[in-house]
Amino acid sequence: MSQYPNIPISSLLLNVIYMNILEHTKQLCAKHNIVPARSKGQNFLIREYIYEKIIAAADLKSDDVILEVGSGLGFLTEMLARKVKQVIAVEVDDKLAGALQMRLEKEGIENVSIVNENILKISNVKFQMSNQIPNPNVQKKIPDTKYQILNTSYKVVANLPYNITSRFLRKFLSEVENKPSEMTLMLQKEVAERICARAGQMSLLAVSAQFYAAPKIIARVPADAFWPKPKVESAIVHLSRLRHPLLSKERGRGEVDEKFFKLVRIGFSAKRKQLQGNLTKGLKIKTEIIKKILADCGLAETARAQELSLDDWRNLYFALDSRNML
Repeated sequence: MSQYPNIPISSLLLNVIYMNILEHTKQLCAKHNIVPARSKGQNFLIREYIYEKIIAAADLKSDDVILEVGSGLGFLTEMLARKVKQVIAVEVDDKLAGALQMRLEKEGIENVSIVNENILKISNVKFQMSNQIPNPNVQKKIPDTKYQILNTSYKVVANLPYNITSRFLRKFLSEVENKPSEMTLMLQKEVAERICARAGQMSLLAVSAQFYAAPKIIARVPADAFWPKPKVESAIVHLSRLRHPLLSKERGRGEVDEKFFKLVRIGFSAKRKQLQGNLTKGLKIKTEIIKKILADCGLAETARAQELSLDDWRNLYFALDSRNML
């Protein structure tokens, strides 16, 4: 008879695995003199089932190239490397990058390139098509001026410091030339819910993300899945890049995007106020004209920005742009 009759075996096994990852994480931190810094968002994932959810969400193929951001101690890096063609692991912390290199060398993993840089400070031109890519062997640090990060299609898997989420999304959804086909991200739960919001709860962040990609919350992650335990809960979010542009068949990174987001920013400029007031002030158009355009788009004159769906913003854009009001 089981020594623990009231506890399912599966729960016991999960607890053992959890303790193993937690203890291993603490041992590695002690070995490499790493003290997790809350200011840097250094909370290490210690639940194996969450790793498995990330791997499943990323829908990995054997010929995939993965850009992993926030590699940390390399638990996820190793899992990724064993399933795909190549992993480019970006880790800003010198000690963590060193620990990651030692881990990969010890395990004999040779399809990982370590980039010891701040992902936000790596020039966007490093993410365009080129004939130069990092050597697929493990590397400690590659000078930013001497390599091309990616010259092929790729996916992003990232466990981000939560204070860089908006800038990271802007970089990889709109700024880099060679955009990822998919992104699987660990985000603060509140931010994940904002990104995936629907009409009635929309925000500038939600419109911006959904303009370029289809976001979906895969799983909510409790705070105790990390060590040290953060003050907030998290969520795994998957974003698939939209293959069919929102505004026109020829839409690219240019004037149309800029005008669309000019409209959205004006719309959200005073969230508690009605949309028609924000547009009247921001576009310097008479109130009567704005009310007529809103009505033509099927929108109430009392509508607020957060109540509009992405299709509503598209229709409003067309209505204003066709009148040369943007």
